[in-house]
Amino acid sequence: MTDTPVTNTDGDQARRWRLILGAPATSCLGGLGSGGDTEMDRALSALYNADELTAAEKRSGSLGGSAPKVARWLGDIRSYFPSTVVEVMQRDAVERLDLAQLLLEPELLEAVEPDVHLVGTLLSLNKVMPETTRATARMVVERVVREIERRIAARTIAAVSGALNRAARVSRPRLRDIDWDRTIRRNLAHYLPEHRTVVPERLVGYGRRAQAVRRDVVLAIDQSGSMASSVVYASVFGAVLATMRSLRTSLVVFDTAVVDLTDQLSDPVEVLFGTQLGGGTDINRAIAYSQQLITRPADTLFVLISDLYEGGVREEMLRRIGAMKEAGVQVLALLALSDDGAPAYDHGNAAALAALGVPAFACTPDKFPELLALALDRGDVQTWANANAG
Repeated sequence: MTDTPVTNTDGDQARRWRLILGAPATSCLGGLGSGGDTEMDRALSALYNADELTAAEKRSGSLGGSAPKVARWLGDIRSYFPSTVVEVMQRDAVERLDLAQLLLEPELLEAVEPDVHLVGTLLSLNKVMPETTRATARMVVERVVREIERRIAARTIAAVSGALNRAARVSRPRLRDIDWDRTIRRNLAHYLPEHRTVVPERLVGYGRRAQAVRRDVVLAIDQSGSMASSVVYASVFGAVLATMRSLRTSLVVFDTAVVDLTDQLSDPVEVLFGTQLGGGTDINRAIAYSQQLITRPADTLFVLISDLYEGGVREEMLRRIGAMKEAGVQVLALLALSDDGAPAYDHGNAAALAALGVPAFACTPDKFPELLALALDRGDVQTWANANAG
């Protein structure tokens, strides 16, 4: 970069580059005009250029280790940036400036813009959180959980209900329960050209056993630190599924130990506070526990949500998965259930599961209802994953 000032007429472009590159670019791009731009620059510099600030700038603009300064900074970025940018800056602040301990202060939590990543950070601090902070932290977590529920609950229930209804087809349905599409396709051999119609010899219809438990779903969630977003989303999905009488839903979380949180599914916030992010991973132990929950293999969907980095006995893990498959359990492995992009995962274990006929892929929360419906309807999950998943 030279020291020649920018001479083009696109002042807005120069302004944006100046905000991105910081104070060292002033000689090339010019200064910032409005007071708002100056405040934005100060907020960005406090986070991304902390090592380059002068002594005077550090006194006025750095975050330091002070909760009041951080609280003011959080208020500033919410004033100057859209919520999506605020979430990224908050996440970067926790990682770059080691602000995790400051999140234990209620005043600071009240100033934070809640999002899934913040919830993950709070859950990782759960065991060291003082009582004075716990109530505020719970409020933050609950706000995020309710927003996720609003986003996914109706679509999940509709998709899963449709799949279960299709799975409960009967051969002697009432008139209003006839599945005409499948009935016609089932009886195409009985087409009468002279009448240009199909004479159905066998009717296909939907069952009406709405109150019966038709399928069992077991969710096993890896609670290692890298799976934080997945833990949040999976817990909310588990709570939504638990409201459906036609499903029996179980939820376990694991690291090197296994915790069954099924009895807390009525409150996903309580489920999340029952997790403890971080630590090692023993997938084999989690699968062994989950096998005890499976009483109807042919009617069970087992979903393992893990990056597959196994700290336990790998051969035993694969043997247990193989035994599940042989017993008739439908098994899925989700490498991530989040919007965080392509996950890191153990490619060797993913390939080994694929060799056993177990699809292993990442899935976004918005796609998960569709995936659940397909799996419960025993559709071709692998083809779906190739087209929709990561």
